[in-house]
Parts: sequence; C-alpha cells; structure tokens
Amino acid sequence: MAAMTFSARPLLNRRLAEFGTTIFAEMSALAVSTGSLNLGQGFPDTDGPEEIREAAVRALRDGRGNQYPPGPGVPELRTAIAAHQQRRYGLSHDPDTEVLVTAGATEAIAATLLALLEPGDEVIALEPYYDSYAACIAMAGGRRVPVTLRPHEGAFRLDLDELRDAVTDRTRLLLINTPHNPTGTVLTREELRAIAELAVERDLLVVTDEVYEHLVFDDAEHVPLATFPGMRERTVTIGSAGKTFSFTGWKVGWVTAAPGLLTAVRSAKQFLTYVASGPFQYAVAEALRLPDSYFEDFRADMRAKRDLLATGLTEAGFEVFRPAGTYFVTTDIRPLGESDGFAFCRALPERAGVVAIPNAVFYDHREAGAPFVRFAFCKRTEILEDATHRLKSLTN
Repeated sequence: MAAMTFSARPLLNRRLAEFGTTIFAEMSALAVSTGSLNLGQGFPDTDGPEEIREAAVRALRDGRGNQYPPGPGVPELRTAIAAHQQRRYGLSHDPDTEVLVTAGATEAIAATLLALLEPGDEVIALEPYYDSYAACIAMAGGRRVPVTLRPHEGAFRLDLDELRDAVTDRTRLLLINTPHNPTGTVLTREELRAIAELAVERDLLVVTDEVYEHLVFDDAEHVPLATFPGMRERTVTIGSAGKTFSFTGWKVGWVTAAPGLLTAVRSAKQFLTYVASGPFQYAVAEALRLPDSYFEDFRADMRAKRDLLATGLTEAGFEVFRPAGTYFVTTDIRPLGESDGFAFCRALPERAGVVAIPNAVFYDHREAGAPFVRFAFCKRTEILEDATHRLKSLTN
C-alpha cells in the first residue's frame, strides 16, 4: 500500500495549534490508571433528583424527543427557561424569539463566539478562564485579551481599572463568567454595575457564562448582568442544567438574548450540533419548575461539602481560597514548599492518591497561575473525607 503524502503544512488548523489534549482528559486518565480519587474534573458522582430522571424516562417511553426536536429547542423547555429568568431575576424573554436550547453551555459559548466575532476582533476574558473560551475565540479568528483576577484578602478580585484599560477600538465583546470557574469568585453588584457602564460607554457586546447561578454561598448573590440599565439589548446570557441538577451528561444548555442577538447565535448553532438531547429537554423543563426548596437544599449541601474540603485542605497545609460560588476550591501550594502546579498535580496521584487540576492551564499568563491548584467538591461526602485524609499525608 502506497504511503500517503501531504503538503508541508500542518494538518491541524493553525488557529488551534496551541491547544492539545485538555488537562481534564489527561488528569482523568491519570485518576483511572492510578486508582486515585478524582477531584479534578467538575462532575458530580451522584445523579440529580429521581423525579427528573424519571421525567426523562417518561419522555423516552412516550416518544417525545426521540427524533429531531425543533432547532431552537422544544417549546416546553424554552417556556420553562423564560419562566425561570422571570421568576428569579425579573427578566422577561419571549420563548419563541429570545430563548435558544444548546448542547450544553460549551456549545452555547462556541455558537455565540462564532456568530458574533470577525477575524481580528478582541475579546476580553477574565483570567483564569474556562479552557473552551480560548479555543472558541481562536476558532472564530478573534484575539483574546485576558484581564487577571488576583488574590486579595482570601479571594480572587477583579481590578476594574485594568478592565477599562484593556478595552481598545478593536474590542468587540466582554466574556464574563460569574460565579467564576475556577476561582469561585462571585462578582458583586457594584462590580457588575461598573462592567455594565463600561459596556454601554464603549458600545460593547457582553457574553455572560452563568452556569453556576444557583451555587452561591454565604452573603454572595448572583445578579445577571442583563438586569442592569442598557444591558438587556447587548447581553447574551448562557445557562445550563448540568451544574444545577447534577445531570452533566445530558448536555442541556441555553442562551437568552434580545431577538437580534439570538438570531445571530442560532445561525451559528444550527451548523454545529443542529439539535441534541431531545428527551432530556422535556425533563429539564420539569426540573426548572422544581420548588425553591430544591435549590435551597442543593446549595446547602454544596456549601457543607465546600466547608468540609476547604477545612481539610487547610489542615493539609494548603492556603485555601474559600469560594463564594461554583463547586471548586482554589488553593496555593507554596506553603507546601511547591511552586509548579503542573508538576504537583502530575505527582499528586502517586503521592496521595488524589487528582486535582493545575490552574495555570486557565491562564495566558502561565506564571500568574503557576502555584494555584483547583479541587472539585461536587462529590460524595465520604469521598471528600477520604481525600482530605489522604492529602494530610503530604505534610507527614
């Protein structure tokens, strides 16, 4: 058989040349090969409410969603999303023209950035950032401009002056994530108001990733950026069922936006998955109508797990940044005599039987994230207790 030959040009599109296998795949494989506890990738190890799982089974048996669902999403789910935004935040959306169902929030991010960016457009993102942001900006031909959240008094904080200075005549949009993965920061009402004023002043689009909206703790509150003056017509808001209802494998996300913006995003989305998750869409529609007690109990359970892991990590010698939201704890490994998060995480399974994620993968400025490591606490209590016990061996 003759050998295949290709031109000298690399096979991978040069826009994606900097992106290899994700750190999540690498560390999850390491967890399996070493039999370690996986506190790296952010997925729960138990399913969500039984009645919602049964709703999916019922949809399957009734033949709802087994064939292609409508491109924008099934009407029941779009109506439920609109009702959720109205009930929670006072945001009114037309289910037919302002709500779009996607294959998880990751597709929502990709479709939005592909729709709204032209080659050369600048996108300001809060660093550290979810890794798909960078890849999607690159695929759209945009240029990412990171504004770094930095440690201050036990949390990671946004410098609003740095954000303002990052805006140029080439800036197309701001990509905001709150509650913020991986740091656990929840932007305050005052910070969000300043971001809104900047967006209006400089006529910027804003994309807000709010998938952890129901996971805010203590005195923190989640306030959608679209609720501020001048933002309703320029904001694309992204949500997801996976993080709120613990069915991450169902891949049901959504976009809410003014009709013009939504039409643009839908134009890109239809050429990605087209449609997905048919029966699960009906189940998520029921999930969004769960009583307030579900959301309160879910938050209380995650807060208890946060406290368990944060306390255990502190006792193990880490400096801990107790998160105000999400289900991740960021730590500083320097008190353990370490400074390289990559090396630390790759050795941790053998040293302690636990897997974590080096935050540096979420930075353009790798040196700024080098000493920080992220642990997920969306696991069973006994797993977290075992993990903290194992991690204490690092200082023994």
